[in-house]
Amino acid sequence: MLNDMKLKNLLSIFFVLILFSGCALFTDEYQANQRKVIAYLLEDLPLPEDAEIVKEPTVLLGTGSSISGRIILTSGYSPAENLIFYGNETLSTGWQLIKSKVGKEITLVYSKSGRFATIYMTPRGTVRGFISGDDGSLIDISVVHPDSIGIQNPYDDLIYENLPESP
Repeated sequence: MLNDMKLKNLLSIFFVLILFSGCALFTDEYQANQRKVIAYLLEDLPLPEDAEIVKEPTVLLGTGSSISGRIILTSGYSPAENLIFYGNETLSTGWQLIKSKVGKEITLVYSKSGRFATIYMTPRGTVRGFISGDDGSLIDISVVHPDSIGIQNPYDDLIYENLPESP
């Protein structure tokens, strides 16, 4: 009876470990694939090495060199450390800083070849940060290409009388 109970406990623990390790593999695969897509579409915009892509609000739109979108990242580095990272890395890729606001929250606006990138960084509480007194970062990157919006008001010619009735 005691051996059966130990066996059930061990099997339960083994099942939980397999379940969580499977989730980690899926997350790692998602991160690797998303980094490839972002590297392909925005090859000249540097991302911190430790940054993890947040799945849901991240979206990239457009084709060719007319890519626009939003990338949400989490980083174990503080906003100040990521400020230094972007200050060093964007220069080597040709982005020019055109506006900045530095405080508890950091906003950097870059320009390159008619494109604009806004990088907004806020502190993010982490367990490591609680112990060491340092915060990680939540990084929100928006990239806009001037050709991403061709028609300023696409609803201008819309005839409201011809719209279907609401249910």
